[in-house]
Amino acid sequence: MTTTTGTQRPAGEAAAFYTAQSVFSDPGDMAGLYADLPRDVGALGRVVRDLLIHRLEPGFWDVPVDERRLHDDAETRYVDDILRLIAGRSPEPLASARPYGERFVGVCRDFTLLHVSMLRHVGIPARLRSGFADYFGTDGFHFDHVVTEYWDERRGWLLADAEILDTDHYPMDFDPLDVPRDRFLTAGKAWQAVRAGDADPRTFGLPPAGSEFTGRWFVAGNIRLDVAALNKVEPLLWDVWGSGDGKGDAMDGELLALYDRAALISSDDVPFEAARELFATSDELRTPRTVTCYAPFNGPSTVTLR
Repeated sequence: MTTTTGTQRPAGEAAAFYTAQSVFSDPGDMAGLYADLPRDVGALGRVVRDLLIHRLEPGFWDVPVDERRLHDDAETRYVDDILRLIAGRSPEPLASARPYGERFVGVCRDFTLLHVSMLRHVGIPARLRSGFADYFGTDGFHFDHVVTEYWDERRGWLLADAEILDTDHYPMDFDPLDVPRDRFLTAGKAWQAVRAGDADPRTFGLPPAGSEFTGRWFVAGNIRLDVAALNKVEPLLWDVWGSGDGKGDAMDGELLALYDRAALISSDDVPFEAARELFATSDELRTPRTVTCYAPFNGPSTVTLR
């Protein structure tokens, strides 16, 4: 079932906040590449889809991709650097589709960050949402995923998934520009379902179910990412802070209470002022200047953010 949230336009401060670029989404000195972009949510999503390929897709689609790109592209945190790589590989305008083997090799976060950046550039309030999608082919499993949430003047906040706009490879029974909220659960909604006993925490994360990359700690990590993104801090999915290194340790009552509170914010209807206040005051949730990056291919490192 498709649902919408908050059909009243965001208050002036919230609208301005989500229309302005973040440190991560700002095209910076590459902004000239945006000069001839379309201004439609779907058309911009199509541009993004035609510039990127997901790290896993070369294996699924039998597309040859340079191994160094496979390892390094998705470690690019900032849109200006993503655009620099794209432009350095082809002088064509961004609206010109790249062959699969020549695209930026990213993950869902990169599709979404670039889409959000373009939407903000044309004046559409937009933000990243971290959570879990059930539409990648494994019955009952909720894949770690990131999508765009954008403001529609008629219907309010809607979810869009630029990654699945390649309908040849991702035939869906719903519009990728209006992802149903029961098909993509925000991190807070997933946490609430797990806490209520309505969902198995082992089915949230990265497959297979019950692996070390599933479970309550994984869902909590997505809440940290989502609350950060709601505050326009949009790091890599494997940038970790707070109790993120405590996988396997028991969550005490105080920590559980904090994530219960954060889940109310990392949900469908986001209370803007509460999201800002919680991020500003919680050492557990607020992204520090220096994070630990657990890069899947390149290994762990300590990174100081811009």
